[in-house]
Parts: sequence; structure tokens; C-alpha cells
Amino acid sequence: MILVDTNIILDIFENDHTWGPWSARQLDQNESSGLSINSMIYAELGPSSKSQRDLDAKLSPMGFKYLEVPRTALFRASQAYFDYRKNKGTRDSLLPDFFIGAHAEVAKLTIITRDPRRYRRYFPNVRLITP
Repeated sequence: MILVDTNIILDIFENDHTWGPWSARQLDQNESSGLSINSMIYAELGPSSKSQRDLDAKLSPMGFKYLEVPRTALFRASQAYFDYRKNKGTRDSLLPDFFIGAHAEVAKLTIITRDPRRYRRYFPNVRLITP
């Protein structure tokens, strides 16, 4: 199973000329592995739509499975965030990347993303598909 990071879906929603083709190709090539999103990814996609109905209509043809984030992953996200703050991270609130990375780590999921920086640093055992 693969978690599809928000930036990949936005590339497709926005017809991004630079990244859209790469992102679409990754979804096509990895469809047989099972593509999914979680609550953090869904929430990050919210601003791209006028309503929940609009967002659901845009996501529906993409065939993503919706996965709940297990409590073990939520705790792991808090630990990664603590490490981030110890390393002089400047954000005062938990970043969605920590929830997504922890979910992938705990559930042994791969992530398709164009922004692997935090995943590589705080979740080094998570398999990433990146440009």
C-alpha cells in the first residue's frame, strides 16, 4: 500500500506543467500496489476545493483508499516532532509531514512525494518514491 502525499495530488488537480506529468505517471505505475490517503492528506487538500463535496468529487475518480491514522503513528509523530524541535525546528505546531511519515512507518507504507526532506530525516526507514 502506498500513501500519496498532498503535493502529488495537487500537481494533478492544478495541472502543474512542471510536476503534473511525473506525478500522474507515478500514480499510474503504482496503482496496482494500492494508492491511499489519510486524514492529514485529505485536510491539506481541503483548500484546493470550494466544498467537501467538490473535494470528494475530485478525489473519487482517483480511486484512493482512505486510511485512518493509528494511535501508534500519532504517538510516533509526536516523538518525531520533539526531535525536530530539539534540532532547532521553528514550527510551533505538529507538521502534517510528521503524521504522514509516522503513519507510513508504523503501517509499513511507501510514500510518493516530491518533498522527501522531513521524511528522510525523521522517518529514515520509510520507503519513498521521489523524483
